[in-house]
Amino acid sequence: MFWTLVKILLFVAVVIGLAMGAGMVMDSGQTVGLRIFDMEFVLGPMQAIIAFVVFLVALWVVLKLISFAFAVLRFMNGDETAIRRFFMRNREKRGLDALLNAMIAQAEGDGKTAIAKAEKAHKLLNRPVMTSLLIAQAAETKGNTDLAIENYKALLDDNRSRFVGVQGLIRAKLSAGDKEKAQALAVKALEMQPAHEVTQNTLLGLQTEAEDWAGARKTLLIKKSSGHLPRDVWRRRDAILALQEADTLAVKGDLVRAREAAIEANRLSPDLIPAAVAAAQALVAQGKGSYAAKAIRKAWKVQPHPELAAAFAAIEKDETPTQRLARFGKLLNMRPADAETRLLKAELLIAAEDFPGARRALGDLYETEPTVRALTIMAAIERGEGSDDAVVRGWLARALTAKRGPQWVCEKCQHVHATWQAICDNCGAFDTLAWRDAPDSAGPSATQTELLPLIVGSLPKPERDADMSEDVVEAQVEESAPPPEKTA
Repeated sequence: MFWTLVKILLFVAVVIGLAMGAGMVMDSGQTVGLRIFDMEFVLGPMQAIIAFVVFLVALWVVLKLISFAFAVLRFMNGDETAIRRFFMRNREKRGLDALLNAMIAQAEGDGKTAIAKAEKAHKLLNRPVMTSLLIAQAAETKGNTDLAIENYKALLDDNRSRFVGVQGLIRAKLSAGDKEKAQALAVKALEMQPAHEVTQNTLLGLQTEAEDWAGARKTLLIKKSSGHLPRDVWRRRDAILALQEADTLAVKGDLVRAREAAIEANRLSPDLIPAAVAAAQALVAQGKGSYAAKAIRKAWKVQPHPELAAAFAAIEKDETPTQRLARFGKLLNMRPADAETRLLKAELLIAAEDFPGARRALGDLYETEPTVRALTIMAAIERGEGSDDAVVRGWLARALTAKRGPQWVCEKCQHVHATWQAICDNCGAFDTLAWRDAPDSAGPSATQTELLPLIVGSLPKPERDADMSEDVVEAQVEESAPPPEKTA
């Protein structure tokens, strides 16, 4: 605001000074004598000023004519572009001004003005790469896909701008929904510049979405070789892609290659639970049960998981519950304090009909982590020990409103999946599923299932050293019974 006021005051002062100067010159009565050859001219003050301006204009014209004459002489001497350069100087200046205005409009987000100025610059300048790129970007900002594609294609004719043109065409095809063509263009772009990270990510995303697992593994290897992916992350993601490739081959009926891919996935990432399960199944099919058990134990040591336990149990199908409990001994001793280990041991003991042992194995897990599985195991223990039906139903009723426990949850969108998969069903993210507790959904339900313990039976108070007495059970049953109907 201050500088604006200063500028206005300076302008007014200059105008006043010029007016005063002109008035003083007019009032002075002085004349200017001009002699040209034998002619003599006497000019007044204003006439002298006008004559001076005319002289400057005439001098400028003479200089231009001299410059044009030299251009003609150079043209006659063999320089075929001399005359053209003479007329192009002003044209180039206007073109550069238009280009600058287009760039400013593009930076401001005014796509319409940017396109108009860029097209004007395209007509005035002989710089097709600059102007075509600017028009394409402005058209892309405005949403004019056809104009953007037209100008991006124009960039393919120049080696300097070919890669940029392909990148623009990829974005245009993705915007139009033509992912197959975009993937083909991304492959060509990666051949041109293998170390370009944006192209690597784009192609990898398109390949995983199209379930082109073999191609995605090649792209992932290029990404690792260019230094954009740590080795441990590369091994895990390559294992995931190999696992997906194994599933695809199995669907096609190529079981031999599918098993090899599953085993390779486990070799790349031994702690990846789905890979360990798939490798164990493949090794069992090949008659290598000991190697399957070894693969399961490696993954269990990192993170116990019910799918690993199921795969370990499937190694020996025709065994008694006692034999299975003995075979699981090494597995259970790896992480004895883990909740999954305690739950698994309790289930194995229940299958072997050792209900007191199952209660000891479960410990206070039904109090510290009251999940559906822990409470259901408690119901089975109560049933096996001969507790009243009301007590068993009480545990089952409590399980209805308990938390599910760890599940496959997407780290990006928190979507819960029933089984592990490489790509999230909800957000499409790759390698984001983790085995952990889902967002807590426990609490009062719309169907009032939290009242079930009052209807079907109460739960016993936690007592770890002895079973409930018969009197306590009867008292709880009486409390849970509905009140007698009133007689009229």
